[in-house]
Amino acid sequence: MKKVRKSSLLIVTAILLLTTVLAGCSSNKGKVEPSASPAESAAATATADAGTEKPADVWEFGSEALEFSMYGHYNWYDVPAWDSTVAGKWLIENKKLNIIPVSAGGNPEQKLSTMIASDSLPDVMWLDRGADVERLRVAGQLVAFDDYLDKYPNLKKWMGNDLNLLRSEDGKLYQFPNWYTGRANGNAGYVVNKKIYEELGSPKLETTDDLYAYLGSVKAKYPDVVPFEPHLAKDMQGLGVLYTAFGENALYTYLNAGVRAIPQGDKLTSVFTDPTFREAQKYIAKLYREKLISQDAFTQTIDQVEEKVMQGRVAVYAGANPTVVAMNAHTDLVKQDPNAGYFMIWPIHKEGLDKNKIFPGTYTALGWNVNVITKKAKDPEKIFAFLDWYTGPEGQSLLFFGPEGKNWKGFDADGFPQFTGEYNAEEVLKLQKEHDPIMWNGNTGYIDPAKMKYESTLPPEKQNWAARYQSEITWPTQANATDLINLNPAPDSELGIIKTNIDEIFTQAYAKSVMAKSDEEVDSILDKAQADAVAGGYDKLLEFRTEGWAKNKAIIAGGK
Repeated sequence: MKKVRKSSLLIVTAILLLTTVLAGCSSNKGKVEPSASPAESAAATATADAGTEKPADVWEFGSEALEFSMYGHYNWYDVPAWDSTVAGKWLIENKKLNIIPVSAGGNPEQKLSTMIASDSLPDVMWLDRGADVERLRVAGQLVAFDDYLDKYPNLKKWMGNDLNLLRSEDGKLYQFPNWYTGRANGNAGYVVNKKIYEELGSPKLETTDDLYAYLGSVKAKYPDVVPFEPHLAKDMQGLGVLYTAFGENALYTYLNAGVRAIPQGDKLTSVFTDPTFREAQKYIAKLYREKLISQDAFTQTIDQVEEKVMQGRVAVYAGANPTVVAMNAHTDLVKQDPNAGYFMIWPIHKEGLDKNKIFPGTYTALGWNVNVITKKAKDPEKIFAFLDWYTGPEGQSLLFFGPEGKNWKGFDADGFPQFTGEYNAEEVLKLQKEHDPIMWNGNTGYIDPAKMKYESTLPPEKQNWAARYQSEITWPTQANATDLINLNPAPDSELGIIKTNIDEIFTQAYAKSVMAKSDEEVDSILDKAQADAVAGGYDKLLEFRTEGWAKNKAIIAGGK
């Protein structure tokens, strides 16, 4: 999906507020698979000391005081005061850990430049993978983790061979990932207004033809309701989800700025000439022309989208992550009317396609962003030891369920927390919301099944709304796109400039094609975009990305 920035962090944040999130079935598309089942990994991690002799020089987290500074490289985020959270207070009192926040002051680019120029980098930085990490590495400012991986094994154990995808050009590892995973996760898909659906006779809603007919019925009977709400169309969102309905294994990720290409055999080819993309754009343009899609889809704000959903004024709501808003709206609407609310459906597909090969969303093994330790750190190994503990069973259980004792006590045979009779779901939800700003290296593969362990004890009607549909629908229908990461050239290189130009061409052509007056106009717009892209060096970018894609596949297969 779209690279996570401020607006997308709200998505991530909201995901983490759920009583259970992100556990599910793999799409089994022949890409990245976990090296072991979550239960096997959890059990192995929780019993790591049994039968395994640690190196003599391993530092035990909590054995002595540790203090370091931490900085978040974002204009919307600052590391919170360490004693302002339950977990922070517990770690101060029980593990002698203190973290000193360093603020970006709302201008991270300027802050980073100032810190580099004044030789005052923080000990730890939390930032996106990519250009800034490489800038620091090339300048010799980062600590490599290779010597720590076997001594502190949680990261290596849970991420497995995928960890090699984070290695820099020099072959070393400098990045500790956040929300990495080897299992399917994600929330992309379609949400349907229950009351409107039932009042229209609960028609079949499986194919693109079904959807078109249904949206027409909504428009005819409910003039104040938006038939199809695509969230923020400028980011594709629900329109990108619709694209996936027109091709088996057609992934939303193909349209993203980090790819902008369609795999054909062993090459990445033009998105503009792709028949599936063109067919989808013609369908979307028809919906837009007939006012079955929000007419302000490209200009509306998130607040405006949420207001419509919360008020029940949309019939079908699709996006990269519609579950959070829909869950909140469902809760409010059923309080007013037991027959109201929302539910999710299996992804829409074009007639004739295999519905089980339609994937409205994707995920990657690397997760979201990363932590790096700078050479300013006095005790880099001890900091890594903390990060490794934090990403393991004890750290993740602390963040998600609170200190051991009330909501959970000890670990079961599979390595997951044993929940007590005092488990308080509301308290846990509150804790997760409070701890979200300090979830720096989340371990999706561990925490997903840990959360689901509790949720699965409840009957369906009492399960968290999002958790139910994640388990039944969204997780099984998200595809692994790890092989399509790290395909961006350096921003200031020739290819980086070409990429910027191609992105502008795509963005303009995408919006114009959605608003086209006919199928012929869609073709004309995309033909021109293809010609402009080729003239702008698109073939060079595709060749570069094809090479990167091949390298990723080799790493995933077991090489470096």
